[in-house]
Amino acid sequence: MNVLVTGASGFVGKAVVAELLKHGHTVTAGSRSGRDVSGARGVTLDVTDPGSVQRAVGQADPQAVVHLVGIIAEKGDQTFTRVHVDGTRHVLAATPRGARYVHMSALGAREDSASGYSSSKAQAEALVRASGLNWTIFQPSLIFGPGDDFFGRVLRELVSTAPVVPQIGDGRFPFRPVSVQDVAQAFALAAGSDLGAGQTFALTGPQEFTFRELLELELGALGRKKPIVPVPLPLMDLAVPLMQVLPSPPITRHQYAMLKEGNTAPNEPARTLFDLPMRRLPDDLPGLLRAGR
Repeated sequence: MNVLVTGASGFVGKAVVAELLKHGHTVTAGSRSGRDVSGARGVTLDVTDPGSVQRAVGQADPQAVVHLVGIIAEKGDQTFTRVHVDGTRHVLAATPRGARYVHMSALGAREDSASGYSSSKAQAEALVRASGLNWTIFQPSLIFGPGDDFFGRVLRELVSTAPVVPQIGDGRFPFRPVSVQDVAQAFALAAGSDLGAGQTFALTGPQEFTFRELLELELGALGRKKPIVPVPLPLMDLAVPLMQVLPSPPITRHQYAMLKEGNTAPNEPARTLFDLPMRRLPDDLPGLLRAGR
């Protein structure tokens, strides 16, 4: 099957491309750079430009489209609305009517979210459901794996920068991280069949952790011992906006809003339907952090 993957050069994209190739599909890797990815032929694809999307689809002649493009922080004209909402609209319009369409959303996506990231993901989901295509939507929780942003950068910087580790509020916000291998397998199986057609699936891992437990896991994986100090939410509410003046803030206001909301859901029915391996964060985190040094 010919499969076009958008966002193919990203963290999740590389894993999905590799998994699709393993399943025997012919993959066209769409990205703004147009470079080949994991042995798949690259094609230039900018989701904010409808002409670029149409040209990429024409080159790929896909029987399935896997749409992964997303940003975790806004920069310049790369806003959540422009990338997540308008970009999805452009990809849906270009996807052949008979093709399979598999969409990357996010756990916690809802239009009334305090996070612009989550609300824009919900708006994109609404476009997918109204598209008339043969769609499946996946909503991953925090994704861990080689090159991930949250465990490899955000949490690492949070526990490494100061002599003490700041904990947001009481640290009880729940999370259920999922491995990039589980995510890639779900996308590959859905793209190559009608499994889960017309359905939305949470993609979560086998274990739930509080935010404090994630901080403790990160410290342990890095081989460090530091006191974890709770920071009251009213103080964090003042501090996070001030951080945004930094060239690369340790946490964006949208990430902060998502952390306060938590990010968890049961791993069924996706685990069973897509036969997911359910890799465990404590098993993989030390190696991931060593590899990222």
